[in-house]
Amino acid sequence: MSWMEWYDSLLKPSWTPAPSTIGMIWQVLYPVILVTFSFVIVQAARKKIPWGVTAPFIINLVANGLFTPIQFGLRNLPLAALDILVVWGTIIWMVAAIWKYYRWVALAQLPYFIWVSIASSLQLHITWYN
Repeated sequence: MSWMEWYDSLLKPSWTPAPSTIGMIWQVLYPVILVTFSFVIVQAARKKIPWGVTAPFIINLVANGLFTPIQFGLRNLPLAALDILVVWGTIIWMVAAIWKYYRWVALAQLPYFIWVSIASSLQLHITWYN
């Protein structure tokens, strides 16, 4: 069964966005992530901020990148739920770490945080139902 057939077969809450909506949201968020994460890494390389500030950004990027292979490749719902909670938690950590250096980077994470909060709730519901 294809990943889409598998995903369609899962029990989901009534408020689940259409896959095309989810894709559209990520198309908006990924450029923001690219710009802000790159900026933070460049500032660390220029020694304008400590390298430790980049830790939550790097962990977030890895966890975000692992979600799709875990969810749709391994089809492991509990592990995907844990992974998305790592993504969610590291966004909070990122905001706290960068706030005193570049508040605009912290504020730029707000749409990302809102979406991942919704996506986390969705993933936890799907995991519970299935």
